[in-house]
Amino acid sequence: MSALEPDAVDALLLDEAPAEIASAAVFDAPALVPALLERTDDVRVFCDDFRDASAVPHDVLAEHPDELGGAAVAMARLPKSLGALDEMAVSSLGADDVMFLGGARDRHMNKSMNSVLERYFTAVNASLGRQKSRVLRAWGPVAEAESEWPKLRAYDEHGFTLAAHGATFGGTKIDAGTQFLLESLDVEGDEILDFGCGNGSLSLWLAARGKRVAAVDVSWAAIAGTQIGAAASDLDVATRWADGTASFPEHSFDAIVTNPPFHRGTAKDSDATLALFDDARRLLRPGGELWCVYNSHLPWRRELNARLGRTRVVAQNRQYTVAVSVAP
Repeated sequence: MSALEPDAVDALLLDEAPAEIASAAVFDAPALVPALLERTDDVRVFCDDFRDASAVPHDVLAEHPDELGGAAVAMARLPKSLGALDEMAVSSLGADDVMFLGGARDRHMNKSMNSVLERYFTAVNASLGRQKSRVLRAWGPVAEAESEWPKLRAYDEHGFTLAAHGATFGGTKIDAGTQFLLESLDVEGDEILDFGCGNGSLSLWLAARGKRVAAVDVSWAAIAGTQIGAAASDLDVATRWADGTASFPEHSFDAIVTNPPFHRGTAKDSDATLALFDDARRLLRPGGELWCVYNSHLPWRRELNARLGRTRVVAQNRQYTVAVSVAP
Protein backbone atom coordinates (compact mmCIF):
# COMPACT_ATOMS: atom_id res chain seq x y z
CA MET A 1 0.00 0.00 0.00
CA SER A 2 1.26 3.48 -0.88
CA ALA A 3 2.05 5.84 2.01
CA LEU A 4 -0.62 8.18 0.59
CA GLU A 5 -3.32 5.52 0.23
CA PRO A 6 -5.70 5.81 3.22
CA ASP A 7 -6.63 2.68 5.13
CA ALA A 8 -9.38 2.07 7.70
CA VAL A 9 -7.47 3.89 10.45
CA ASP A 10 -6.90 6.95 8.26
CA ALA A 11 -10.55 7.02 7.21
CA LEU A 12 -11.71 6.92 10.84
CA LEU A 13 -9.28 9.68 11.81
CA LEU A 14 -10.62 11.90 9.05
CA ASP A 15 -14.21 11.21 10.11
CA GLU A 16 -13.38 12.06 13.73
CA ALA A 17 -11.80 15.39 12.76
CA PRO A 18 -13.97 18.51 12.39
CA ALA A 19 -15.27 19.21 8.89
CA GLU A 20 -13.82 22.72 9.13
CA ILE A 21 -10.30 23.01 10.55
CA ALA A 22 -8.38 26.22 11.10
CA SER A 23 -5.03 24.40 11.15
CA ALA A 24 -3.81 20.82 11.38
CA ALA A 25 -0.68 19.05 12.60
CA VAL A 26 -0.02 15.54 11.32
CA PHE A 27 2.33 13.01 12.89
CA ASP A 28 3.34 9.87 10.97
CA ALA A 29 0.14 9.81 8.93
CA PRO A 30 0.99 10.91 5.37
CA ALA A 31 -2.21 9.47 3.92
CA LEU A 32 -4.23 12.12 5.80
CA VAL A 33 -2.53 15.01 4.06
CA PRO A 34 -4.47 15.25 0.76
CA ALA A 35 -7.84 15.24 2.53
CA LEU A 36 -6.72 17.74 5.17
CA LEU A 37 -5.43 20.13 2.52
CA GLU A 38 -8.99 20.24 1.21
CA ARG A 39 -10.19 21.46 4.63
CA THR A 40 -7.44 23.97 5.42
CA ASP A 41 -4.38 25.46 3.79
CA ASP A 42 -2.54 25.41 7.14
CA VAL A 43 -1.19 21.86 7.46
CA ARG A 44 2.17 20.87 8.95
CA VAL A 45 3.42 17.29 8.77
CA PHE A 46 6.18 15.43 10.59
CA CYS A 47 7.11 11.86 9.69
CA ASP A 48 9.77 9.90 11.52
CA ASP A 49 10.11 7.36 8.71
CA PHE A 50 12.04 8.67 5.71
CA ARG A 51 9.77 6.69 3.36
CA ASP A 52 6.68 8.41 4.76
CA ALA A 53 8.33 11.82 4.68
CA SER A 54 9.27 11.31 1.04
CA ALA A 55 5.59 10.90 0.16
CA VAL A 56 4.57 14.27 1.65
CA PRO A 57 4.64 17.56 -0.30
CA HIS A 58 7.82 19.35 0.69
CA ASP A 59 6.10 22.66 1.45
CA VAL A 60 4.09 21.16 4.34
CA LEU A 61 6.86 18.98 5.75
CA ALA A 62 8.40 19.92 9.10
CA GLU A 63 12.00 19.12 9.99
CA HIS A 64 11.35 18.61 13.71
CA PRO A 65 8.27 17.53 15.71
CA ASP A 66 8.48 20.75 17.75
CA GLU A 67 7.41 22.67 14.63
CA LEU A 68 3.90 21.20 14.84
CA GLY A 69 2.80 22.99 18.02
CA GLY A 70 -0.03 25.52 17.89
CA ALA A 71 -2.41 23.76 15.48
CA ALA A 72 -6.11 23.48 16.25
CA VAL A 73 -6.16 19.74 15.55
CA ALA A 74 -3.27 17.29 15.84
CA MET A 75 -3.69 13.89 14.17
CA ALA A 76 -1.45 10.84 14.41
CA ARG A 77 -1.09 7.17 13.72
CA LEU A 78 -0.60 5.84 17.24
CA PRO A 79 2.95 4.48 17.43
CA LYS A 80 4.04 1.23 19.04
CA SER A 81 6.45 3.17 21.26
CA LEU A 82 4.93 5.03 24.21
CA GLY A 83 7.91 7.37 24.12
CA ALA A 84 7.06 8.28 20.54
CA LEU A 85 3.46 8.98 21.56
CA ASP A 86 4.66 11.11 24.47
CA GLU A 87 6.75 13.29 22.15
CA MET A 88 3.87 13.58 19.66
CA ALA A 89 1.49 14.68 22.40
CA VAL A 90 3.74 17.31 23.96
CA SER A 91 4.79 18.59 20.52
CA SER A 92 1.15 19.14 19.58
CA LEU A 93 0.55 21.64 22.40
CA GLY A 94 0.38 25.38 21.92
CA ALA A 95 -3.25 26.22 21.18
CA ASP A 96 -5.66 26.44 24.13
CA ASP A 97 -8.33 24.51 22.23
CA VAL A 98 -6.12 21.90 20.57
CA MET A 99 -7.60 18.44 20.06
CA PHE A 100 -5.33 15.42 19.64
CA LEU A 101 -6.64 12.48 17.61
CA GLY A 102 -4.62 9.28 17.48
CA GLY A 103 -5.75 6.24 15.54
CA ALA A 104 -4.69 2.60 15.32
CA ARG A 105 -5.96 -0.91 14.85
CA ASP A 106 -7.69 -2.22 17.98
CA ARG A 107 -5.09 -4.97 18.47
CA HIS A 108 -2.30 -2.40 18.65
CA MET A 109 -3.93 -0.20 21.29
CA ASN A 110 -3.62 -0.42 25.07
CA LYS A 111 -4.53 1.53 28.19
CA SER A 112 -0.99 2.83 28.58
CA MET A 113 -1.62 5.06 25.58
CA ASN A 114 -4.44 6.76 27.47
CA SER A 115 -2.11 7.29 30.41
CA VAL A 116 0.48 8.97 28.19
CA LEU A 117 -2.10 11.36 26.75
CA GLU A 118 -3.41 12.14 30.26
CA ARG A 119 -0.01 13.69 31.08
CA TYR A 120 -0.76 16.46 28.59
CA PHE A 121 -4.57 16.64 28.31
CA THR A 122 -7.29 16.87 30.94
CA ALA A 123 -9.77 14.74 28.97
CA VAL A 124 -9.10 11.52 27.05
CA ASN A 125 -11.59 9.06 25.60
CA ALA A 126 -11.95 6.62 22.73
CA SER A 127 -14.19 6.59 19.69
CA LEU A 128 -16.44 3.72 18.80
CA GLY A 129 -14.67 1.00 16.89
CA ARG A 130 -15.01 0.64 13.14
CA GLN A 131 -13.36 -1.93 10.90
CA LYS A 132 -11.28 -3.10 13.86
CA SER A 133 -9.91 0.42 14.29
CA ARG A 134 -10.37 3.12 16.90
CA VAL A 135 -9.33 6.70 17.67
CA LEU A 136 -8.19 8.14 21.00
CA ARG A 137 -9.40 11.72 21.48
CA ALA A 138 -7.66 14.11 23.86
CA TRP A 139 -8.38 17.77 24.62
CA GLY A 140 -7.93 20.39 27.32
CA PRO A 141 -4.14 20.84 27.37
CA VAL A 142 -2.47 20.64 30.77
CA ALA A 143 -1.02 24.00 31.79
CA GLU A 144 2.78 24.28 31.81
CA ALA A 145 3.38 20.82 30.33
CA GLU A 146 6.96 20.59 29.12
CA SER A 147 8.82 18.22 26.84
CA GLU A 148 11.42 15.86 28.30
CA TRP A 149 12.86 15.03 24.88
CA PRO A 150 15.57 14.35 23.98
CA LYS A 151 16.85 12.30 26.91
CA LEU A 152 20.54 11.61 27.58
CA ARG A 153 22.39 8.91 29.51
CA ALA A 154 26.15 8.68 30.00
CA TYR A 155 28.06 5.41 29.61
CA ASP A 156 31.44 6.37 31.03
CA GLU A 157 32.68 2.78 30.83
CA HIS A 158 32.20 2.88 27.05
CA GLY A 159 33.30 6.46 26.51
CA PHE A 160 30.06 7.91 25.18
CA THR A 161 26.64 9.35 25.98
CA LEU A 162 23.46 8.06 24.34
CA ALA A 163 20.60 10.39 23.41
CA ALA A 164 17.06 9.56 22.37
CA HIS A 165 13.91 11.14 21.06
CA GLY A 166 10.64 9.38 21.76
CA ALA A 167 10.79 7.14 18.69
CA THR A 168 14.50 6.29 18.92
CA PHE A 169 14.96 2.52 18.94
CA GLY A 170 16.46 1.46 22.26
CA GLY A 171 15.84 4.80 23.96
CA THR A 172 18.94 5.63 25.97
CA LYS A 173 19.66 1.97 26.73
CA ILE A 174 22.11 -0.33 24.99
CA ASP A 175 19.83 -2.91 23.39
CA ALA A 176 20.47 -6.51 24.50
CA GLY A 177 21.30 -7.61 20.97
CA THR A 178 23.68 -4.70 20.49
CA GLN A 179 25.39 -5.51 23.80
CA PHE A 180 25.83 -9.11 22.67
CA LEU A 181 27.41 -7.89 19.44
CA LEU A 182 29.74 -5.50 21.28
CA GLU A 183 31.06 -8.38 23.38
CA SER A 184 32.35 -10.05 20.19
CA LEU A 185 32.97 -7.10 17.90
CA ASP A 186 36.48 -6.96 16.47
CA VAL A 187 36.39 -5.01 13.20
CA GLU A 188 39.44 -4.35 11.08
CA GLY A 189 39.93 -1.20 9.04
CA ASP A 190 38.97 2.37 9.75
CA GLU A 191 35.92 3.15 7.58
CA ILE A 192 32.81 1.62 9.15
CA LEU A 193 29.11 1.78 8.24
CA ASP A 194 26.48 1.36 10.98
CA PHE A 195 23.28 0.31 9.22
CA GLY A 196 20.06 0.87 11.15
CA CYS A 197 21.99 2.80 13.78
CA GLY A 198 19.11 3.29 16.24
CA ASN A 199 20.38 5.32 19.18
CA GLY A 200 23.93 5.15 17.87
CA SER A 201 25.31 2.64 20.39
CA LEU A 202 27.47 0.87 17.81
CA SER A 203 28.51 4.09 16.04
CA LEU A 204 29.61 5.79 19.22
CA TRP A 205 31.39 2.70 20.57
CA LEU A 206 33.39 2.49 17.35
CA ALA A 207 34.03 6.24 17.14
CA ALA A 208 35.31 6.22 20.73
CA ARG A 209 37.89 3.67 19.54
CA GLY A 210 39.13 5.81 16.71
CA LYS A 211 37.04 4.49 13.81
CA ARG A 212 35.56 6.75 11.14
CA VAL A 213 31.88 5.90 11.25
CA ALA A 214 28.94 6.61 8.97
CA ALA A 215 25.51 5.91 10.49
CA VAL A 216 22.36 5.48 8.43
CA ASP A 217 18.77 4.91 9.52
CA VAL A 218 15.30 5.34 8.05
CA SER A 219 14.16 6.86 11.37
CA TRP A 220 14.60 10.59 11.98
CA ALA A 221 14.60 9.94 15.73
CA ALA A 222 17.48 7.50 15.33
CA ILE A 223 19.57 9.96 13.34
CA ALA A 224 18.74 12.90 15.62
CA GLY A 225 19.55 10.84 18.71
CA THR A 226 22.85 9.69 17.23
CA GLN A 227 23.80 13.27 16.32
CA ILE A 228 23.02 14.54 19.83
CA GLY A 229 24.84 11.62 21.45
CA ALA A 230 27.92 12.21 19.28
CA ALA A 231 27.98 15.91 20.18
CA ALA A 232 27.54 15.15 23.89
CA SER A 233 30.38 12.60 23.67
CA ASP A 234 32.68 14.88 21.66
CA LEU A 235 32.84 12.24 18.92
CA ASP A 236 32.49 12.47 15.16
CA VAL A 237 29.86 10.33 13.42
CA ALA A 238 28.64 11.10 9.90
CA THR A 239 24.87 10.55 9.89
CA ARG A 240 22.45 10.05 7.03
CA TRP A 241 18.64 9.91 7.22
CA ALA A 242 17.84 7.64 4.30
CA ASP A 243 15.99 4.58 3.08
CA GLY A 244 18.79 2.07 2.63
CA THR A 245 22.36 2.35 1.43
CA ALA A 246 22.05 3.13 -2.28
CA SER A 247 23.39 6.67 -1.81
CA PHE A 248 26.80 5.45 -0.59
CA PRO A 249 29.55 4.94 -3.23
CA GLU A 250 30.83 1.45 -3.94
CA HIS A 251 33.72 0.06 -1.91
CA SER A 252 33.28 2.84 0.69
CA PHE A 253 33.77 0.73 3.80
CA ASP A 254 36.14 -1.69 5.45
CA ALA A 255 33.31 -3.09 7.55
CA ILE A 256 29.57 -2.85 8.15
CA VAL A 257 28.00 -3.38 11.57
CA THR A 258 24.31 -3.84 12.09
CA ASN A 259 21.62 -4.83 14.53
CA PRO A 260 19.16 -4.83 11.64
CA PRO A 261 15.48 -3.98 11.74
CA PHE A 262 12.84 -6.59 11.03
CA HIS A 263 9.76 -4.48 11.80
CA ARG A 264 8.19 -1.40 10.30
CA GLY A 265 5.97 0.00 12.99
CA THR A 266 3.83 -2.89 14.21
CA ALA A 267 4.33 -5.00 11.06
CA LYS A 268 7.12 -7.47 10.43
CA ASP A 269 9.23 -6.23 7.53
CA SER A 270 12.65 -7.61 6.63
CA ASP A 271 12.94 -5.89 3.24
CA ALA A 272 15.44 -3.26 4.42
CA THR A 273 17.67 -5.87 6.04
CA LEU A 274 17.68 -8.15 3.00
CA ALA A 275 18.41 -5.14 0.78
CA LEU A 276 21.48 -4.40 2.92
CA PHE A 277 22.66 -8.01 2.56
CA ASP A 278 22.32 -7.62 -1.22
CA ASP A 279 24.13 -4.26 -1.29
CA ALA A 280 26.93 -5.15 1.12
CA ARG A 281 29.08 -6.65 -1.61
CA ARG A 282 29.01 -3.30 -3.44
CA LEU A 283 29.63 -1.25 -0.30
CA LEU A 284 32.48 -3.29 1.15
CA ARG A 285 36.04 -3.31 -0.04
CA PRO A 286 37.36 -6.75 -1.03
CA GLY A 287 37.76 -8.82 2.12
CA GLY A 288 35.61 -6.41 4.11
CA GLU A 289 33.32 -7.81 6.78
CA LEU A 290 29.68 -7.44 7.69
CA TRP A 291 29.06 -7.99 11.41
CA CYS A 292 25.40 -8.74 12.12
CA VAL A 293 23.49 -9.60 15.28
CA TYR A 294 20.01 -11.07 14.91
CA ASN A 295 17.41 -13.12 16.74
CA SER A 296 18.58 -16.71 16.65
CA HIS A 297 15.36 -18.04 15.14
CA LEU A 298 15.81 -15.93 11.99
CA PRO A 299 17.40 -17.53 8.89
CA TRP A 300 19.93 -14.75 8.37
CA ARG A 301 23.03 -16.96 8.16
CA ARG A 302 21.58 -18.73 5.15
CA GLU A 303 20.61 -15.40 3.59
CA LEU A 304 24.06 -13.92 4.22
CA ASN A 305 25.79 -16.92 2.68
CA ALA A 306 23.60 -16.66 -0.40
CA ARG A 307 23.62 -12.88 -0.82
CA LEU A 308 27.06 -11.79 0.36
CA GLY A 309 29.53 -14.60 0.89
CA ARG A 310 31.19 -16.90 3.36
CA THR A 311 29.55 -16.45 6.77
CA ARG A 312 30.58 -17.77 10.16
CA VAL A 313 28.91 -17.58 13.55
CA VAL A 314 31.17 -16.02 16.17
CA ALA A 315 28.75 -15.97 19.12
CA GLN A 316 25.34 -17.45 19.83
CA ASN A 317 22.92 -17.92 22.69
CA ARG A 318 19.26 -18.85 22.84
CA GLN A 319 18.18 -15.34 21.93
CA TYR A 320 20.86 -13.85 19.66
CA THR A 321 23.40 -14.84 17.03
CA VAL A 322 26.41 -12.81 15.90
CA ALA A 323 27.57 -13.66 12.38
CA VAL A 324 30.41 -12.31 10.26
CA SER A 325 30.31 -12.37 6.47
CA VAL A 326 33.30 -11.67 4.24
CA ALA A 327 32.96 -9.81 0.94
CA PRO A 328 34.74 -11.43 -2.04
